[in-house]
Amino acid sequence: MKRDWLTRFSIVVPYAWLAAFFLLPFLIVVKISFSQSAVAQPPYVPVFDPAAGWDGVRAFFGALSTDSYTSTYADSLYLYSYFKSVTVAAISTALLLLIGYPVAYALARAPRRWQGTLVLLVVLPFWTSFLIRVYAWMNILQHDGLLNQALLALHIIAQPVSWLSTDYAVYLGIVYSYFPFMVLPLYATLERLDPALLEAAADLGCPPWRAFFTVTVPLSLPGIIAGALLCFIPITGEFVIPDLLGSSTTAMIGQTLWLEFFGNRDWPVASALAVVLLALLVTPIVFYRQREMRQMEKA
Repeated sequence: MKRDWLTRFSIVVPYAWLAAFFLLPFLIVVKISFSQSAVAQPPYVPVFDPAAGWDGVRAFFGALSTDSYTSTYADSLYLYSYFKSVTVAAISTALLLLIGYPVAYALARAPRRWQGTLVLLVVLPFWTSFLIRVYAWMNILQHDGLLNQALLALHIIAQPVSWLSTDYAVYLGIVYSYFPFMVLPLYATLERLDPALLEAAADLGCPPWRAFFTVTVPLSLPGIIAGALLCFIPITGEFVIPDLLGSSTTAMIGQTLWLEFFGNRDWPVASALAVVLLALLVTPIVFYRQREMRQMEKA
């Protein structure tokens, strides 16, 4: 009996946590997204008042509107922010995969006694504040920063290059910051691969490069998908890196949300943008879960 109670408790606690700290705040944001902007405190109407009774409830629901959602596709600024965010996230995820896969493969093939140390080196940047690391890149990429000084000393460039406030700086900062999120899932998958499979492929006359693409890559697909999702989803809503390293042309949806919430104080439009963004980010997760469920059913 006690074991059954502990089992139920261990199941209820995560759901209660999600309901309290994700579902309830999300429902509040959804409610604000159907409100109207107003010069008041809070800066939207209607505000639900339980003391008003059923008449107040009917008046509350009658005052809700979808105007904020109409604005999300009627204004080109919002559409550009979504498009820019998805583009930056897709390109950054592809770069992370191209750089992170060889690193994860090397970690998985390294001697067992060195793997722990090498993995520690990958996650070592997490020991420093994320904001401090982004500010460090600002100093490196500025006009008289360390990068330009090194390139000038090596006679690679004749005059300082403007690296800061460009798309290149944004991609560099994102790839650097999210690198462990790509490497660790790939390493966890590659490290579990049975070396006997590659030996069997070699015995059957398969060259190493072909064995890599026909055996290693397909078996590491779960790690690739997990790493891509772990990078793509937070990059889409990234605010700090494009705000500090980018320019006005790299205005992603995270910056637009901040501007609407704190600059324009248009909470309904900002909430609608956040709800649409969440829908965009949840879509790949739903497809991934459906794919996993189909594979489990086949197995």
